[in-house]
Amino acid sequence: MNEHEGPRPETLLITLTGHDRPGVTSRVFATLSRSGVEVVDVEQIVLRRRLILGVLVTVPRDWQRLGDAVRDTAAELGMSVEIERGSGDNTSRRGGRSHVTVLGTPLRAPAMAAVTGRIADCGANIDRIERMARYPVTAIDLHVSGVETERLRALLAPEAAAQGIDVAVQPANLLRHGMRLIVMDVDSTLIQGEVIEMLAAHAGYEREVAEVTEAAMRGELDFEESLRARVRLLEGVPESAFDEVYAGIELAPGARTMVRILRRLGYRFALVSGGFSQITDRLAADLGIHFSRANLLEVVDGRLTGEVLGEVVDRPGKARALREFAAELGLTEAATIAIGDGANDLDMLNAAGLGVAFNAKPAVRDAADTSVNVPYLDTILYLLGISREEIEAADAEAGVVTPAPPV
Repeated sequence: MNEHEGPRPETLLITLTGHDRPGVTSRVFATLSRSGVEVVDVEQIVLRRRLILGVLVTVPRDWQRLGDAVRDTAAELGMSVEIERGSGDNTSRRGGRSHVTVLGTPLRAPAMAAVTGRIADCGANIDRIERMARYPVTAIDLHVSGVETERLRALLAPEAAAQGIDVAVQPANLLRHGMRLIVMDVDSTLIQGEVIEMLAAHAGYEREVAEVTEAAMRGELDFEESLRARVRLLEGVPESAFDEVYAGIELAPGARTMVRILRRLGYRFALVSGGFSQITDRLAADLGIHFSRANLLEVVDGRLTGEVLGEVVDRPGKARALREFAAELGLTEAATIAIGDGANDLDMLNAAGLGVAFNAKPAVRDAADTSVNVPYLDTILYLLGISREEIEAADAEAGVVTPAPPV
C-alpha cells in the first residue's frame, strides 16, 4: 500500500486559553517536540490580552504521557488546557469557499447574529473569523465554505439591508490577492458632490442641474442627452471657474489612504468619469492616478461655450475605458475592480472582476457584486484582505501620521 493511502492518522487537538505573554507558544511547542509529534494545524488569536492557542498534532504512541506533559506546561503558565482525541485533518469543506466581509458603524451583536444565522441556515460553515478594522468602521472577515458564492450573496444581501450594515461576499480565490487595476468613478465616489453642479452655481443654475443629475444617476434619463442639456446651461461661465471648483473639491474620506497603500503594492488606478477632464486630469495628477478619461468642455475666448468636444463618456463608454486600460496593462477584466455610484457606472461595474457600488443609488446597489454604504473609500482595502493594523504599520514606516482611534 502506498504510504499516502489508507486511513488518516489520529490526531490530538490541544487548546490553551489564558493570559497572553511572550514565550507561551514556544513553551508549548518545546513540550510537544519531546514526543516527536507532527504539527497538522495551528490557530492562535489574542483578544484583550487573552490568548487562545489551538494545536492539532498527530497522536504519539504514548499520548497520555504527552497529555500529562502539556497539562504540566499549562499549569506552569497559569493557563487552562483541553485535549481532545479524534481523527482527520482540519480541512474546510469542499465546494464553495467565500470571504464574507461585514462592515458596520457600529457593528452590533444582533447584526452579526443575523448574518451568521443566514450562513448556518444554508448549510455553510464558518471556518475562520478575522477582524480587519475597528475604527472608523468595524470590519470582520468570515472565511466561509460549503455553499456557492452567488447563493451566499443572494441570501446575505437582504439581511444586510435589514440590519443596516454592509456585507460583501467574494469568492475565496487568488484574484482577491492579484487584482491590479482599480477603476473609479469621480463625482460622489472619489470626491464628495458633483462637479457639474459646482460649475452650474457660477451660471445660476445649480438647482436645475442638480435635479437633472439626480434623475440621470437613478437611470431615469439618457445620460448623454441629459449631460448635453446640463452643459448648455454652463454657456458663458468663465474658464477661471475650473480653478475655483477644483479648490473647493473634497475627496471622499479614505481616498488618499486607499490610493497610497495600493500603489505601494503595485496596483494601477484609473479615473473614468462622465464629468470633465479639466477637473479629472488635475485630480489624477494630484493623487498619482495612472489613467484618466472624462468629457472635455469646449472653451473659447476664456469662456465655456456650453458644448462637449468629442465623444461623450457615457455608460458603455465607461466599460469600454476599463477594458482598454486593462488591455494596455496586459490584464484581463477579471483582474480589475470598478467603484461607482450611478446608473451610468453599471456596465463598468459588471465588466470588472469585482464591481463595488459605493454609497450608490438602489438600482446600482442591487446590480453590483457588492455594496459599501459607509462614507470611507479605504474600506475597499478590507475587501482585499488588508487590515487596518497593516495600513497603519505601513504608513508609520513611510512616515505618514494616521489619527489614533478613540479609546
